[in-house]
Amino acid sequence: MNSTQVNGKVDEVVGSIKRNAGRMTGNTPLQVKGIAQQTKGKLEGALGKAKDIVAEANQGANRKARKQQDTRP
Repeated sequence: MNSTQVNGKVDEVVGSIKRNAGRMTGNTPLQVKGIAQQTKGKLEGALGKAKDIVAEANQGANRKARKQQDTRP
């Protein structure tokens, strides 16, 4: 889990708390802010996953290139 994913999870949790607090108190603006923060967190989490996938693919390509380079005469 990278820092983007961690930040996303924090935003999801804080957003959920705000949303529920807004719903329980009838504070619609707080509820909307919570939903927005929760959505932002989900997007950050997805971005973090994408970063991990790209990094893994890059590492795999680098390993393959080094392996091919090592086998050349």
